[in-house]
Amino acid sequence: MNALEIRSLQKEYKEFTLGPLDLTLPAGTIMGLIGENGAGKTTTIKLILDMIKRDGGEVRLFGRDNRESFPLGKEDVGVVLDEVNFSECLTAREVGKIMRAVFRNWDDAAYRELLTRFELPEKQKFKEFSLGMKKKLGIAVALSHRARLLVLDEPTGGLDPVGRDEVVDIFSEFTRDESHAVLISSHIVSDLEKLCDYIAFLHKGKLMLCEEKDRLYEEYGVVRCSAEDFAALEPSALLGKRETPYGVEALIKREDAPRGMELGRVDIEELFVLMAKEAK
Repeated sequence: MNALEIRSLQKEYKEFTLGPLDLTLPAGTIMGLIGENGAGKTTTIKLILDMIKRDGGEVRLFGRDNRESFPLGKEDVGVVLDEVNFSECLTAREVGKIMRAVFRNWDDAAYRELLTRFELPEKQKFKEFSLGMKKKLGIAVALSHRARLLVLDEPTGGLDPVGRDEVVDIFSEFTRDESHAVLISSHIVSDLEKLCDYIAFLHKGKLMLCEEKDRLYEEYGVVRCSAEDFAALEPSALLGKRETPYGVEALIKREDAPRGMELGRVDIEELFVLMAKEAK
């Protein structure tokens, strides 16, 4: 079964239009949602969670329309938004007591284990937490009510490299259960490259690509050449370029590359930057 299906999803604001978007997240996998600030990542997540009204299309969570899934299906979806907000006067232990009343499937033992793993003090007030600690507390809550889908908006923001690596490991562990899935939006593309099975790239409200990560490596490559050699390339083969004092870096679909041309491996961040530059 697919954990998430989006079909022709649209949202219109005065100066910004999202969509139409189409993407599918199979159970047992992790999808990274990337894009510049203002590309529509947070709007997409809010539409998935039915936090804002859509202007067209549909969203299905485990086969059910998301407007039916919330709030009754909240057990199935663990959420961490860009800003983790709990009452400033609460301690982590008190947050757990409140969540026990909110979620029927709340797991006290799992929550305490995560607090220990994240080295979060149980008796310290939320207002005294650093940004990274707040993110970790939000992740601990999202993982402690036996959710099947995690929807995460910048969950590693504010974490140091060691903390980010630990969180990435936890999300990987989560999808060892093939009924689980993760949708994660992040500006830290290196985390997504390590973690994700699929990459979806939003640019100015449009979905530029949604593909298996390993296929992106197979389909795209980068050629580094002089300006003269670049000028000789067929424009139809070029998907993006970046000029440097040393020449030109160009993104090319491998199947469209001239015979004999050597293409280097493209990483996800490089793919994102080059495609965004070309789309401006």
